[in-house]
Amino acid sequence: MKILLLRSACGLALGAWLTPASAAPAPGATDWPQFRGPDGRGIAVGATPPSTWSATSNLKWQTDLPGPGSSSPIVVSARVLVTCWSGYGDGSGGGPENLKRHLLCLDRANGHIVWQKTVAAEHNVDSYEGFLQEHGFASSTPASDGRQVFVYFGKAGALGFDLDGRQLWQVVLGTDSNRRNWGSASSPILYQDKVIINASEEAHAVFALDQATGRQLWKAEGATLENVFGTPMLAKSDLQTDALLAVPEEVWALNADTGKLRWYVESGLSGNIAPSMVVGDGVAYAFGGFPRLAAVAVRLGGKGDMTKTNLLWSGYNSSYVPTPVLHDGKLYFASDAGFATCLDARIGVLVFKERLPGASARGGGKPFYAAAVLANGNVYAVSRRNGTFVFAARPALNWSRKTSSPAMIPISMPRLRCRAGNSFCAPTGLFTASSRCRRRTQGKHGKHKTHHENKSHPPRARLGRFNVPADGARR
Repeated sequence: MKILLLRSACGLALGAWLTPASAAPAPGATDWPQFRGPDGRGIAVGATPPSTWSATSNLKWQTDLPGPGSSSPIVVSARVLVTCWSGYGDGSGGGPENLKRHLLCLDRANGHIVWQKTVAAEHNVDSYEGFLQEHGFASSTPASDGRQVFVYFGKAGALGFDLDGRQLWQVVLGTDSNRRNWGSASSPILYQDKVIINASEEAHAVFALDQATGRQLWKAEGATLENVFGTPMLAKSDLQTDALLAVPEEVWALNADTGKLRWYVESGLSGNIAPSMVVGDGVAYAFGGFPRLAAVAVRLGGKGDMTKTNLLWSGYNSSYVPTPVLHDGKLYFASDAGFATCLDARIGVLVFKERLPGASARGGGKPFYAAAVLANGNVYAVSRRNGTFVFAARPALNWSRKTSSPAMIPISMPRLRCRAGNSFCAPTGLFTASSRCRRRTQGKHGKHKTHHENKSHPPRARLGRFNVPADGARR
């Protein structure tokens, strides 16, 4: 596996990586510290990256890594942090007992490895077969507060390190396996002193851990989380901060301070839910579902069942895996079927849907799993096998070009993230990656139960799907 940094004509990075490659940035000024960037929206403010790159053009440096991976790199000041795995399922011929996961810190200026930490495998490693071959054993993107870095390695647990590579703690969150062997998914996010992790595969629960010690601060459980692969999205409304997740049939807003269910909306999205939620202008958007795709827009805020008041629109123009990006009232994404797509965020109607030429030219399977990233008025969408596609974020489609090099932009469902050719690259901070993976798509609606702490306001019986305690606090 290789990491590549591509040189931008104007010295700025794309999407997750906005910093000039030629100079050391001011700490925190241009960081891309977690999955889909500082606020999880996938928007590279002020970035003007190149729209083409290859092995012979716009390439600054290249670094070999110990093995493959499906996570996105993050940038913290002059550091690039990325995960991978080795020993099993990587072509080496080793068995489950040989599995190792790695966290690497690289110098962003030259790609040199500053330090590397190796984490031994759990005792009950999932077999590298079926759906797990879509992404492997290192799919969760790290997160950093500028002082520490946090990773989630599935059954091997969540870990905290300082930026010199010293391990601070390790906590196992669960050891279960998905019935379909999909493997671990969601990436950690940070809120105040907390690391929030959707451990759907291992525990059917969302956890908040203390950043300093790894101690559990809260846990929100629900059997339906087995089929939820999105990363939680933080959203502020009124005077509250919620961690949003789309689950089968509902959108949940968990109190980010306590983990209790603050409000929910019935969504109609069935089966497995892959994309992370998109938030902007006081509205949250959910996508996904199986076997039929759907999408909903939900007004933020409230308490309890907010379906009648907060559900703004619903429709069937949706994305199965890629998370859209919101820009100027429009939702843009390259669909898993290979179409550049734009929806009107206000009412959910389709603005355009056009096939991207060459997206499905070779390799078979669905061409896109990666989330959209917006930079300089363009949408960057990374295909699984055929490079990165760039199209203008405007209501009239103007698709630009396909790069000649496979690349990776952060995506919403780590089990489906692929880096092609065991490499990732970035135009002056656009770190992109891909891997040789095959895709099989299937899903099944999981069952879940209801339990509310607030006995005076029980939910309706037909909503009996979750056992996350309700938040008793007023707004």
